[in-house]
Amino acid sequence: MSGARLKHYGWGREGEGMTRAEQDFVLGRYRTKFARDKFETVPVPRIEDLKLRPARVQPPEAIADFCTSDRYDRAAHAYGKSYPDYVRAMLGDYDCAPDVVAYPRNEAEISAVMDWAGSVGACVTPFGGGSSVCGGVEPRVDGIRHKSAVTIDLRHFDKVVEIDQTSRAALIEGGTYGPSLENQLKPHGVTLRHFPQSFEYSTLGGWIATRSGGHFASLYTHIDDFVENLRVVTPRGILETRRLPGSGAGPSPDRMLIGSEGTLGIISRAWMRLQPRPKFRAGASIRFQTFFAAARAVRAIAQAGLYPSNCRILDPQEAFNTGAADGSAAIMVLGFESGDHSPDAWMARALECCGDHGGKAETANPGDAHLEGAAGIWRNAFIRMPYAREFLTPAGLINDTFETAITWDRFETFHDRVKSATERAIIAATGVKGEVTCRFTHVYPDGPAPYFSFHALGRHGALLEQWQAIKNAASDALIEAGGTITHHHAVGRDHRPWYDRQRPELFASSLRAVKKELDPNGILNPGVLIDA
Repeated sequence: MSGARLKHYGWGREGEGMTRAEQDFVLGRYRTKFARDKFETVPVPRIEDLKLRPARVQPPEAIADFCTSDRYDRAAHAYGKSYPDYVRAMLGDYDCAPDVVAYPRNEAEISAVMDWAGSVGACVTPFGGGSSVCGGVEPRVDGIRHKSAVTIDLRHFDKVVEIDQTSRAALIEGGTYGPSLENQLKPHGVTLRHFPQSFEYSTLGGWIATRSGGHFASLYTHIDDFVENLRVVTPRGILETRRLPGSGAGPSPDRMLIGSEGTLGIISRAWMRLQPRPKFRAGASIRFQTFFAAARAVRAIAQAGLYPSNCRILDPQEAFNTGAADGSAAIMVLGFESGDHSPDAWMARALECCGDHGGKAETANPGDAHLEGAAGIWRNAFIRMPYAREFLTPAGLINDTFETAITWDRFETFHDRVKSATERAIIAATGVKGEVTCRFTHVYPDGPAPYFSFHALGRHGALLEQWQAIKNAASDALIEAGGTITHHHAVGRDHRPWYDRQRPELFASSLRAVKKELDPNGILNPGVLIDA
């Protein structure tokens, strides 16, 4: 990390945010949606106005030089970026702030913090970029098992340690932020090419711990596909897996740790499979009369084995909200790329698949077409949208997302059930008709990953209860209709009740046994994934 420090409230660094024109565009959409000229807005507390409880523990001299209990550090590590995180921070509720924030510089220091925390009954929260949108980084103290809270920030683990050009892989430390990671790889002509929406303010270790979904809409959809080996610091010691291109030797230890969300250990470094930097690109924006027609075209493309790097569709209202279209058509953002050969033949076949389902290409050009037209407008809105919540939440607007996955044979019925359930919940919770939109983020030959957004006019003093009622209804609908509670946002604490319903109970028992073995005192991220 360089430059200004990260905000204690909001997205990105201090001094960053949407331009006035961007804010006016976003708020304009909400004014039209809810027929309001303005919204009642509450002030957000400044960092100097926050009231934090005195630290309940103090680190011993042996680790004190890389630990702090300063106001900013504690406040900046209290929450992630979920909607309830923003509401509670907006209200000045920082009761969950850690007592101590540690910035270890090596694995021995991570272990020392864990040992001390275990001895004083403190919970330990691993922290990368703090971009969790599902309650994954908030410290939890119950006053019984855990009487205080320590957060371990991995920002000093920020290097690409080694590059193996022959095998096309790199050894990368877990606290490396996305831009730094790519900047260190670029001189070598390679890239990880994993770009989640949080890319600028999230880390490799966080991506692995949460099974992040990234740039590729097909084939290499999750960070799992790039992990070659892991080195993890647990309360019981170091766990390192063997670096291999593949193995059939029993259940994979890598797979056990990928997605463990900081409950089993802290990822200090990993060998990651790389890609050649793209030299050839082809991109297009395609209009469809209906969202389902666009979805059928996506299915044809996925099942043809074309594996586009981008194949996202937006329903008409989602396209309108982002400025990508006028709301009269669904939009597909389609792209192919390669570091080795021209993808024009793949693009041509994909456009044929679109044509079979009534799709009409608006732009279809080589090179940087992915930055032009509807595709470019949507891409910019996608990257900039996280900045909007810091002014929408104080305005009493409830805007949030949830994502899932379902097989193609159930998709259309599933979509309608989930959307209707969420729309009804918005009216029941707020008394005002809201809006639910859908897009695809990733696609597979056997099904898509639908991503829903919902917008509601909330009421100050009841925002958390209103959001929770909507979230409950949407999550219930996902599980009851056969989907997953999350495709790539992780479980955290927000999704935990539905994750418990989704996973087999025998698997839960097995996970508890692993937790007990690696974290016998249950100090790591309590309440996430599994109870100690």
